[in-house]
Amino acid sequence: MMKIVLVITGLEIGGAEMMLLKILENLSQEFSPEVVSLTTFGKVGHSIQALGIPVTALDMKLGISTLITLVKLVRLLRAKRPHIVHTWMYHADLVGGLAARLAKVPIVIWNIRHSNFASQKTKLTTKLVIQICTKLSYFIPDCIQCCSINARDIHIELGYDADKFIVIPNGFDLQRFYPNPQARKRIRQELNLSSSNMLVGMIGRFHPQKNHLAFFRAMSHVYCKLPKIHLLLAGKNINSGNLCLMAYIHETGVKAIVHLLDERDDTPDLMASLDLLVLSSSEGEAFPNVVGEAMACAVPCVVTDVGDSAYIVANTGKIVDANDEMQLMQAILSVLNLSESERMTLGRMARQRIETLFDIRQITQQYQDLYLQQCSKLNLDDQEWPLSSEN
Repeated sequence: MMKIVLVITGLEIGGAEMMLLKILENLSQEFSPEVVSLTTFGKVGHSIQALGIPVTALDMKLGISTLITLVKLVRLLRAKRPHIVHTWMYHADLVGGLAARLAKVPIVIWNIRHSNFASQKTKLTTKLVIQICTKLSYFIPDCIQCCSINARDIHIELGYDADKFIVIPNGFDLQRFYPNPQARKRIRQELNLSSSNMLVGMIGRFHPQKNHLAFFRAMSHVYCKLPKIHLLLAGKNINSGNLCLMAYIHETGVKAIVHLLDERDDTPDLMASLDLLVLSSSEGEAFPNVVGEAMACAVPCVVTDVGDSAYIVANTGKIVDANDEMQLMQAILSVLNLSESERMTLGRMARQRIETLFDIRQITQQYQDLYLQQCSKLNLDDQEWPLSSEN
């Protein structure tokens, strides 16, 4: 049995964390995974643990704690003796990659989840980590796995070792995300909407890269032309206590049609309730999960051309330039002005594209193929550590 330790920066709810959970839910029993969070256990940690997979949290903080965490992780890996360490996200790539090499783990795979590091909005510590990883990419990982073509290209431009990259996109659980008339009815009842109201969604945490202000500005123009529309927003810090978010809403005059739902556990139902999903991000996206989830629910999408959004959507929705609010408004109007039958056709095309290219079962198989391909270089014995077990 192939032993794999997956090291991730943290396990609070986020795109990378949820993708890790989905891979683990579908991983073949010929693999024996364990998960290490450099920081906290998080909600996703509990979900992974519920699968019967061991989870360890190392409570890393900035400063000297990083070195202490590195030492802890080296000791843990020497005790676990995995065939592969697969690290997820920049800090885990650095700390987990170094620990794996110090522990003499045979195979190290890095995972990159961002299409860029948004130079104006990224923490200085993260920029430093990326710069260090750029140099270490030639020595630490055997392979660098990206979730998007755009992420691969940008990191090669930054100076990462171009010969080590492989792209495996995100995948979607088509049993959880699907057209669901009952969920659509329930959410609309919750929001006190009638059948004549069209519902436009923006799902995601509050962050400058998500560009909520551009979304509200575009929707204020749409609202003038289609006064029966409503806006559904959900995600971390999407609530009335967020003063910056509320300022955007008041500034753009859309307060009467906005529903702020904060973090929710029923994302598939929220997606299925929509007539349209909008991604207004200005930068920083690689392979946005919300777009694929909406498409799996047969919901057409209007997206900015960031990361691999255009590739995901293709001809099933609309793609506009980032930071162009008029283009965004026009694209949203063009979809909402379609007949119900025409929107449903777009939605069916979107669902079919996800089924064909991004089914989580197919994507998990690509991860498994990567693990097998990397370990084919080794003479593995299920019972013994493939390299020296000296401490």
